Amino acid sequence: MSVFAGSNRTKYSRAFRAVVPFLIALVLGGIVLLATGHNPLDFYQLLVREAFGGTDRIAATLSAATPLLFTGLATAIAFRAGVFNVGVEGGFVFGGLIGATVALHAGLLAGMVAGALAGVLVSALPGWLKARWNVDEVVTTLMFNFVVAGVTGWLVTAFLQAKGVANSATPLIPQSSWLPDLLPPYGLTSAVLIALAFVALYAVWIKHSVFGYELRQTGLNTRFAAAQGIRVGRVIVVSMLISGAIAGLGGAAHALGVVHRFVDGFSPGYGFTGIAVALLGRNSAVGVVLGAILFGALASAGTTAQLFSDIPLDIVDVLSGTVMIFAVVRLWRQR
Repeated sequence: MSVFAGSNRTKYSRAFRAVVPFLIALVLGGIVLLATGHNPLDFYQLLVREAFGGTDRIAATLSAATPLLFTGLATAIAFRAGVFNVGVEGGFVFGGLIGATVALHAGLLAGMVAGALAGVLVSALPGWLKARWNVDEVVTTLMFNFVVAGVTGWLVTAFLQAKGVANSATPLIPQSSWLPDLLPPYGLTSAVLIALAFVALYAVWIKHSVFGYELRQTGLNTRFAAAQGIRVGRVIVVSMLISGAIAGLGGAAHALGVVHRFVDGFSPGYGFTGIAVALLGRNSAVGVVLGAILFGALASAGTTAQLFSDIPLDIVDVLSGTVMIFAVVRLWRQR
């Protein structure tokens, strides 16, 4: 009985640690609103209504959350292995470019697979450097984001630029290669189902597979994992490759489901927000889903809330940023 009680206490503790950053953000946001002469309760009610008040608003929230499901999951997989991968943004962008380009000529399925492989390519070298020489993955993955941004910009302008388009953009993908819409009037595509399927697979795999156990043990203590006979280097590399594949698949899904091409500014920072999603969700499957919906709700509601109030969009940025900060900061000693 004590075992079950301890397990329940652990679950409640994790849930509490995940909720606290959001509550702190609400308090700080409320202080800012009061200081500027606005009623916090009225604004928060408006945000909730604009995020979940009807089929169209729920669809918009889920649409905004879909890229974050991919990037949050990709980040969580690497974090579980003890690898602080901040290069998911690069994998997402490169997967979007390669996925859009391949789908233009070879169809939807080929585009999705190519996008995943592109993400693997981005994460392979940092993973190998970490496993082989213990090179700081924060530095290598962060720098790869800039490398990918430069390479994708060069590829588009030099070889893939659509004719008659002023901005850097690839040609529009044929509609036959688009991801199917779930709610056509509201922009929600089947990409959300793909993302949720991978999150569910992750939930089972991380707890009930041999490699999932090895990944968790490596993330907890690499020396102890090695003493158990776990090949730590292999775990690090494979976790990075899987993380890159999910990120690239997310980029391809975004290109084939929403943008229908690759354009300059393809990602407004989905990979970096995915870090906050994974941290807020404590790298769990349920946490990733809830974190993605939270940030998706803030993004979708924030843009429309301005139509019904004089409160600037910057307040939503304050809320999002505060959640990110306190999702990282440890406010107490974890036992």
